[in-house]
Amino acid sequence: MSISLAAQNLARVVWNRTAKLYRCGRHWTLRRQKDLRETGKHARAQVKLGREAGRDTAQTAYAGLVRGSRYWDRLRRRTWPTIARDVSARRTLRAAAAGSGPILLGPWLSEVGYEALYWVPFVRWFTRQYDVDADRVIAVSRGGVASWYGGIASRYVEQFDLFTPEEFAARNEARRGDADQKQLALSGFDEEILSRARARLGIDRASICHPSTMFQLMRQFWLGNDSLQSVLDYTEYESIAAGAHVDLPKLPDRFVAVKFYTGRALMDTAEHREALRRLVERLASRMPIVALNTNLSLDEHADYVFKDVPGVVTLDGWMTPHNNLAVQTEVIRRATRLVGTCGSLAWLAPMLGTETLAVYADDHFLTPHLYAARHAYASMDAARFTPMDLAVLDQINIGDPARVRDTISR
Repeated sequence: MSISLAAQNLARVVWNRTAKLYRCGRHWTLRRQKDLRETGKHARAQVKLGREAGRDTAQTAYAGLVRGSRYWDRLRRRTWPTIARDVSARRTLRAAAAGSGPILLGPWLSEVGYEALYWVPFVRWFTRQYDVDADRVIAVSRGGVASWYGGIASRYVEQFDLFTPEEFAARNEARRGDADQKQLALSGFDEEILSRARARLGIDRASICHPSTMFQLMRQFWLGNDSLQSVLDYTEYESIAAGAHVDLPKLPDRFVAVKFYTGRALMDTAEHREALRRLVERLASRMPIVALNTNLSLDEHADYVFKDVPGVVTLDGWMTPHNNLAVQTEVIRRATRLVGTCGSLAWLAPMLGTETLAVYADDHFLTPHLYAARHAYASMDAARFTPMDLAVLDQINIGDPARVRDTISR
């Protein structure tokens, strides 16, 4: 063997071993670099995922915070005014009930329907809630409605004993023009009525339970912003058992009382007058009718008058400003049924035990009152109350007397 060949073989071995080591090292280096790249990529992916998760968490937390904030803000805006009204009203009522002196309820100057459906149940709740003896209580209203306050007030002051009808109507109209039909605050006219009432009773001082407290508590319900509970929490509904002591003409044993008047629910139009006249004629063909027209101009409403209808009896000459509501109350109490405009005395009639057909052409402003009335009548021993859209008469064929009578009798 030659030395040169051995040297070449050794060189090749060294070279091969060196090349192999280089390749192994390079492979290991590339693998480590790849691992590092994968680790970096994974780390960046994890960071990205963490960042996205953090952003999502932050967004979810922020959205929850916003929703919670809005919820509590809505709750505050809805609840706090209610709580504030309740606290303020109860403070006022508690102050009125304190002591042992006389308490004047009123004066009532707003619509008849609000007095029957809300004010009388409200003052009944007031006297029972604060344990007020009826001997201390004096109701101040108009039209001879002392019987409405039976069991609530032991005395009654008639406002038409304090003012002439003309003066009262003018002053009340001025009050409505200056503020609102509803007694949202104690007006100058209210104060003068109370002053004259105290003078008539011979008392120097008396606590006041004014209608503004009730309007403060229930107005949001009438506007559609509050639930019926805002009425039920401050009212107690009962049948009106006491009769009105008034002189009346001889009435039929069985008759229908009719009380149609103009207002938002039944505007004065030629179509309405014609439809109501046909209805009254059909009713009169079956049973005598007593029309409760007052011929008095004491408020913004006017009665529908049906002249020359056979079987219709009027109470002309029997009603005065002092007793008109008392007379109508007693006639409705004796009637088989009341048929009239949905509002005013139609709210009272079921409490007197008289079935009622309440007619309207527009129920836009009636919705909360119908809801309250149905609940009130269901909670007491009230007669049946049926509201009816005047347009129904066209649907049941007003020309067919039998169908009209059957519908109305139902």
